[in-house]
Amino acid sequence: MDYSKFLDDSFDAKEWVNAAFRNHKDTAVSKDQYATTLVMKLQMFIQEVNNILEEASQQALQNLPRVMREIDAVRQEASLLQDQMRMVKEDIQKVEQSTAQSMQVLLKLDGIKGRMKTTAEALKEADNWTTLSADVEEVFHSNDIQAITDKLTGMQQSLQMLVDTPDYADRCQHLEKLKNRLEAILSPQLIAAFNTQSLESAKMYTKMFDNIERLPQLYKYYHKCHKGKLLENWRDIVDSKQDETTIEWLTELYDLLLSTWHSQINWCSQVFKDPVPIVCDLISESLTSLDPPILTCISGLISTRGDTLSTLTELKKITERFATNLETTVESHMTEHSASLEKLLLSIYAPYRSYLPKYSTFQEVVLIQDLDNIKMDHEEVMDTVQLLSETVNKLFSAANKANTRCQKLTNGFCYVGLLDAYKTYFLCYCREFRRVLINIREKCGINQGSEGEDWSNFQHSLRLIQTCGDLILHAEELDQEVVSSILHSVGRHIGSPNRHCLQFQASLFIDNKDDIETLEIMISKLEEGDTPSKLTDIKSEMCKLCEEVHKFGFEIVFAQLKKYLSNISNMEIWTSKRAEGALTSDLPSFSLSPQEYITKIGQYLMTIPQHLEPFMLHDNPTLTTALKYGKLPYIDDQDLPEHLADLWLESVAKGTMHIYCEEILKIINLSPHATKQLITDIEYLLNVLDDLGLQPTDNISNINILLQATTEDFTDKAETMPQRLTHAISAMRHIEL
Repeated sequence: MDYSKFLDDSFDAKEWVNAAFRNHKDTAVSKDQYATTLVMKLQMFIQEVNNILEEASQQALQNLPRVMREIDAVRQEASLLQDQMRMVKEDIQKVEQSTAQSMQVLLKLDGIKGRMKTTAEALKEADNWTTLSADVEEVFHSNDIQAITDKLTGMQQSLQMLVDTPDYADRCQHLEKLKNRLEAILSPQLIAAFNTQSLESAKMYTKMFDNIERLPQLYKYYHKCHKGKLLENWRDIVDSKQDETTIEWLTELYDLLLSTWHSQINWCSQVFKDPVPIVCDLISESLTSLDPPILTCISGLISTRGDTLSTLTELKKITERFATNLETTVESHMTEHSASLEKLLLSIYAPYRSYLPKYSTFQEVVLIQDLDNIKMDHEEVMDTVQLLSETVNKLFSAANKANTRCQKLTNGFCYVGLLDAYKTYFLCYCREFRRVLINIREKCGINQGSEGEDWSNFQHSLRLIQTCGDLILHAEELDQEVVSSILHSVGRHIGSPNRHCLQFQASLFIDNKDDIETLEIMISKLEEGDTPSKLTDIKSEMCKLCEEVHKFGFEIVFAQLKKYLSNISNMEIWTSKRAEGALTSDLPSFSLSPQEYITKIGQYLMTIPQHLEPFMLHDNPTLTTALKYGKLPYIDDQDLPEHLADLWLESVAKGTMHIYCEEILKIINLSPHATKQLITDIEYLLNVLDDLGLQPTDNISNINILLQATTEDFTDKAETMPQRLTHAISAMRHIEL
């Protein structure tokens, strides 16, 4: 039976009883008997608990007096301890008051003792310096290198204690002369040790130079020995392989330098404490001392080939492979001394920095050559239009190649120069496009006029507009590509530590700090979402070109209309006396027919949609883009309509109405019959426009109203209209205002 449940705070008597009966498995004992037994057990358990409680209470009562006595004893001891602590505190205060002056004296005496000890050591070292100086000549005569080193080391230590002596500078100078004598004695043996790569000798001399604080001079001897070998090997490469080019020479040189790095880093690791910067400086000094210099070899190769950019790109690929291999190897051996690696990288890329200030010019030369190879003109207009259409892909293919060249040669750090070259390149193209456009205009004979309707020229102009749209679309793609390339190749260095930072990486290719700052500013603007100004200028120029081509297309389609509209003001019907008379003047307007000139205009306008249809049947992003950035005459700035043909129709119709209005206003005299005829002509034009879904302009509507107005109503209707119209119409109709 589980009695532990009685200890639970959430004890439930019913649940306990039910659990007890559930656990009853003996079927021979009835539940009543089991209940009786359970009650007896509980009563016995209660009795047992009562006994335990009674015993515990009795024991507690018996122990209580003893506990009280012990508490009183502890209280008395605590009070006694408190009194003793107070007495000790008073004693300490008395001692401090009585011995304060004595402690000050002791402190002064201790300071005096320290100074006396320092003085004694200084005197000892001064005496030691005197002794060592007196014996140094004898030691030098003995030619015992180790003894000389020990003697100079001792003098060096003594000199450190004599800093404040009046003749300290003279002593330093004397010691330096002695070190120079020792170095002169050791130099032949040191050079021999470095040439033969003798570890034991090199370690011994390194320790000696370290003791006399001349390790930098030791490193110079090391560099001199191995640099001489490398320069000799380079001369052998150039002299023995005259039939090969700088490409092969550089490849072999870089292999030699990489091999030297591996061999020397292993040897120097056993001799010097920090071998990496020593070997890095060896490679750097060797690269800057080559004879002939790498720059001279590169210049010779460029002179032979005549292609600066491709030659530099090919050579830089070899150089970059060497630099990457060397940088990876160096990083595995070093945790600091990044300055040595930076110096090495600057030496490796030094030949290219001499060319890159003219990078923009080099790119311009290549791009202009590519542009010269693009044929844009032909004797036939149709072939010329086709050639211009084909120039777009060629034009931007060359631009994309220039972008790739920039990344390969300069790792993207000369994008400022590339953008300058882009601007020159595309402006030259636009200038050439305009020249061809002038030739096309002359061949189409727009200004001379042509007999009949020739829609082929209009088709050509639409294709030219498509070409302009294609130019702008490609320019936007190039814009995105260039920005992405700049941010990917250069922008990733912003915020990077040490040699991976933008300033250092840029300094590998750019010497001018102002150019680096310009590059940083450009990248910051790109990250904010701005477009480089050069690309904006290019796109702006293409938009101007697009507008000029739109104007050219409009002139073509409008040339015939302009011909129909010419000399309307001088037509004989407006002043003819034959049409006057009671019979003709009383004829209603609907009995008159529109004249031939206006019917030709109407028929011409009705045929325009069918000539636009081949270009407008399907979505034409190039035409849409061209209309977005170009502008048709007589069209205000507005959103593009769903059907581009509507925009052309609106432009031509507005142009027609504008010229028509101007011709009407030139009419000097208008008889009543002529007025009705003119109204008939205008109404015909308005009906044609309505059939085309176009609205008349305010001027043509106002002229129509003024022509239809009676003499009595003319003044009232003229009040709300422009004075130029009202005065002209009133004059030709002989109505006084």
